[in-house]
Amino acid sequence: MARRTRMCLTFPGIVVVCLLLLVGLVETANEVDPYNILGVTKSASQTEIKKVYKRLARKWHPDKNKNEGAEDMFIKITKSYEILSNEERRANYDRYGQTDDTQPYGHGHYGHGHDQFYFDESFFHFPFSSKGSQEFADSKYALHFNQYVNDVVPDSFKRPYLIKITSDWCFSCIHIEPVWKEVVLELEALGVGIGVVDVGYERRLANHLGAHRTPSILGVINGKVTFFHYAVVKEHLRQFVEDLLPQRLVEKVTDRNDLQFLNSWHEQNKPHVLLFDQVPVVPLLYKLTAFAYKAYVQFGYVDQGLSDTANLLKQFNINTYAPTMLVFKESVDKPADIIQAKGMKKQVIDEFILNNKFLLVPRLVNQKLFDELCPVKQFHRRRKYCVLLITGDEESYTIGNQAFLSFAYTNTQEVVRFAYVYQRLQQPLCDTLLKTKDSTQPPQVLILERRNAAGKVLYKEVAGGWNGTDKNKQRLLDELQRLQKDPSILNQDAMLPELNNEFASMFLIRWIYTAYDYLTEIIDDVLHNNCRREMMPLLSLIFSALFILFGTVVVQAFSDSSEDGKSKPKAKDGATAENGSPGSSSTSSRPPKKNFVEVTELTDITYTSNLVKLRPGHMNVVLVLTDASKNVLLSKFAKEVYSFTGSLTLHFSFLNLDKHSAWMETLLEFAQDAMQIDTDEDDGARHKIDYTGYILALNGHKKYLCLFRPVYTGEEGPGGATGGGRRSGSREDHPPRRSMPRSRSTATLQIHHKLDRLGLWMERLMEGTLPRYYIPAWPGLEKITAPK
Repeated sequence: MARRTRMCLTFPGIVVVCLLLLVGLVETANEVDPYNILGVTKSASQTEIKKVYKRLARKWHPDKNKNEGAEDMFIKITKSYEILSNEERRANYDRYGQTDDTQPYGHGHYGHGHDQFYFDESFFHFPFSSKGSQEFADSKYALHFNQYVNDVVPDSFKRPYLIKITSDWCFSCIHIEPVWKEVVLELEALGVGIGVVDVGYERRLANHLGAHRTPSILGVINGKVTFFHYAVVKEHLRQFVEDLLPQRLVEKVTDRNDLQFLNSWHEQNKPHVLLFDQVPVVPLLYKLTAFAYKAYVQFGYVDQGLSDTANLLKQFNINTYAPTMLVFKESVDKPADIIQAKGMKKQVIDEFILNNKFLLVPRLVNQKLFDELCPVKQFHRRRKYCVLLITGDEESYTIGNQAFLSFAYTNTQEVVRFAYVYQRLQQPLCDTLLKTKDSTQPPQVLILERRNAAGKVLYKEVAGGWNGTDKNKQRLLDELQRLQKDPSILNQDAMLPELNNEFASMFLIRWIYTAYDYLTEIIDDVLHNNCRREMMPLLSLIFSALFILFGTVVVQAFSDSSEDGKSKPKAKDGATAENGSPGSSSTSSRPPKKNFVEVTELTDITYTSNLVKLRPGHMNVVLVLTDASKNVLLSKFAKEVYSFTGSLTLHFSFLNLDKHSAWMETLLEFAQDAMQIDTDEDDGARHKIDYTGYILALNGHKKYLCLFRPVYTGEEGPGGATGGGRRSGSREDHPPRRSMPRSRSTATLQIHHKLDRLGLWMERLMEGTLPRYYIPAWPGLEKITAPK
């Protein structure tokens, strides 16, 4: 009975436990229910979901909401929006109740979608503690935005970086953790940089990298980001890092091209390193080393298994049972240094390269090399001196240059570095040190010490020049021995200019290689679904802009060709001031780069394009002349308006009164009342107004004009002009006095004085202070009379 009672008492406890477990499961399901988190229904549209997400994101953003659970809630909101904003993931959740985090591992979705990469199905078992599994990466390799910009990007020019994008909610990240850990341990030992970005804490950095999903893996080299799109297995990740490296880092060397490779030291101004090994492909460690020291050393690889490398193996007595590395400097027959070891480590190779990163006597080809060879004096370090040979690259200097090299071989010291410059290529430096611009003088040797980074040096010129004789060598040796005892023998000082970059001409080649790499990356990215979706808006915008631009160009081309076709028969009528070159269309909007002014004749052919259909904001400045005054007025007109030809909105033309006087009279009749043009009512039938020297500034779009008129000689002196002289009280601001007789009109002006004050009038035109006289419409073509 008692036993039965105990069983009855335990039964309610079992029920309670089951209920608690059920409630926990329901709460867990609700936690990852994106509809519940965002508070939307399953029928909600994308617009509604986006609107709710923005509202909740502003409310729960950790920077604005300081509550304890705000950050977790913000992550849930972001994760829910990522699911519902993607139609494929939303449909997957609606059908199976699965998000990316709850989807069974090894599901085919990852194998075919290629959204980021797919997982190898052999990795089914993984620990369930996300914190414990990711502690390896998060604690040591976590990246922040400032750290990436300030450290990783500059360092990526010396070594590639492999970066994983993850988050606390990413259970799929746990799936790839064993592979990631194994790859990191291997690649980091080879010199590859490693980084981990947690989206929950570094959303800004993830967006900067273009990583919008977790997990993602990407590589960074030379500041460029490349995404990994394949199965997360060790071999694929290793190959991905190798593919990031440039293709021309290491040259394959055989018996056929060994001399060509080694003899290029003089042209490239670098030591050359040869690695002998039995594997047919270049080891990744060697490629990474070549990338790290590409600015200092040229690398080559010899495959010992090939038959056409036998002579090299015999010549340098290479042991085929262990990798061997030789470094060659100025001598191609004998290596300057050698190492040989099985399982060669990165630290050993780095030390070997650093000890041989310069030639024995390198040529100073840029400022960076000068700074490294001849460093600035530091107070806590020993003095370092540079022995500099100023010579030439002609064949006559070869003997002296070889003698200087042999002297450096026999007198190498820790505190003395030897270098040379070609005077023709580094003329400013040589002029400063030699204090002469005579490039024909014999080679000179100087001993110098740099005092500061600004360029100050102390130096001494070795007497007698340098011809490579034994006497020259002994004199230089004596000076170096004196220098060790008394540094004050460097009794001259100078401020050196920055060295010319002699390899700057190779910029175009490097640019072509860079463009090729970027094009390859773009093509690779477009082939994957995720990049295609992200790039579609940008591609759509680009193609729309190109379509609009193309349509505009086509329409403009057809319009210009039709107008040019009409103007060809009378192209000879165009006149060019100053030198008589053929006139060009005044519709050109480019600032002139010539020493003359282009002026087009206003005729019935150019009338529409140069006036009626003139673009808004543009004005045509028209000179009125006759056949008799054409040459004189055009020359004067060009001199007065030349300083204004840089304006994109001004065009210049001339109107021949002998041909088109009717149009001129009709135009001024429209504005005669407003402009109060002088006419003599008594003599009007006998005397006709002389419009020679008038200037019309015509705004074809707004239908107004400004007028320049020569002023009478007797009253206002030669060169007076309406609107061009006095700023106040001009004849266009007030009605003119009619006291001047016709005999003292503009007809009495000498022709070359009529445009004297045109420059001042043009200034007021550009300022917009001239009176404007509007007309109802431009006179039609029928008002333009045919030439007689």
